[in-house]
Amino acid sequence: MKKLLINIIKFYQLYLSFDKGILVIFAPGGACRNKISCSEYTKQAILKYGVVKGIKLGIKRIWSCR
Repeated sequence: MKKLLINIIKFYQLYLSFDKGILVIFAPGGACRNKISCSEYTKQAILKYGVVKGIKLGIKRIWSCR
């Protein structure tokens, strides 16, 4: 499960993200206000804390950007 989620996040980062993916045309210069993007933070949290806690921390980070 952990590897699957990490691969989904990597796919998102490469192809769909507003910072580096194809959606960058809608946000030149990037859309993230944090030094580490929410997807990268979530990926690191999953690797460090496991799937459940990593996803919880990632969602918390995403909601803080609203």
